[in-house]
Amino acid sequence: MDTPLPIARYRFTARVLQPLSLPDYAGSLLRGQFGAALRNVACMTRQPTCPGCPLIQTCPYTRIFEAPAPPKGSHALQDFSSIPNPYVIEPPTPGARVLDADDDFSFHLVLVGHATEQLALIIFALQRALSQGLTRARVPADLLQVDWVDAAGVPHLVWHMDRPVLLAHLAEITPPAMNNGAANAQLASATALNSQSITLHISTPLRLQSQGKPLGIGQLTPRALIATLARRVALLMELHAGQSGWGEAAKRITHLSERLIETQNLHWFDWTRYSSRQQQEMTLGGVLGTWILHGEPEVLAEIYPWLWLGQWLHVGKNASMGLGGYQLETESEMATGSSDSTSANI
Repeated sequence: MDTPLPIARYRFTARVLQPLSLPDYAGSLLRGQFGAALRNVACMTRQPTCPGCPLIQTCPYTRIFEAPAPPKGSHALQDFSSIPNPYVIEPPTPGARVLDADDDFSFHLVLVGHATEQLALIIFALQRALSQGLTRARVPADLLQVDWVDAAGVPHLVWHMDRPVLLAHLAEITPPAMNNGAANAQLASATALNSQSITLHISTPLRLQSQGKPLGIGQLTPRALIATLARRVALLMELHAGQSGWGEAAKRITHLSERLIETQNLHWFDWTRYSSRQQQEMTLGGVLGTWILHGEPEVLAEIYPWLWLGQWLHVGKNASMGLGGYQLETESEMATGSSDSTSANI
């Protein structure tokens, strides 16, 4: 399908009022501050925990930040113990550094489905989170502006602190044509169709798991990658955007991925973060580097749109805090020096 999908990336620009020490990877920090502020402004019952709340199915906080799984027996394919949340925090470029007072910094937030309709509430929550202070030092910051970033990576102003009214914009992207079965149908873009390889430039640790355990470099396969991504895309589209049919399409794409071969230039990398919820240091581990998928052009063309969407949705463990981020490059783009990479500079 080549119809618009309710997926949008936003760039938030803030100014710190005091010196701020950013951790090596700020995704966990921003997600925690965002979640706490969103719950504070959205919760109506003021119950200490969300389970058991009579508003859990409709509350903006739970629907965005702690999405409840659908009731057992309500999904056509299977029952779920948990589902992905309809947002991805993309923090500033990795690397510990100190910002001086009055320095600006930016991060991105990707919203999916019904979460795009809550942008005004989300901006309000993040504005409050920043003003209340970041890190354990509680360094305050002002939210200056919010831009919608289109599929070409061009920002468009939608909110400014001097005029805090949300401007109309297209909160959607249109992926390359997504074919769900016809062998000789119009598939993806001509660039991908003419390619025998697609390269993933992995920019934040990508952690794929099997039975709850991370897959090491020697255990990673194209099928493991595509199956994880296809399931994530399907669940987000079906459960947060109300679109049916993605589950069967995901099964087909997973089956096709078995026809791919790979070239890996990957290394394992660990980041340490502090979990306020668990009151302890935790490790974020995954692979970085380049992962090249080789295959017949028609197979790659059918898989390509799913990989293209992954540039917004990320893939693997802790995708919601920005892990599993990557940019795509096809063989044809390498030859011409162009690139279809649409991912934010994070």
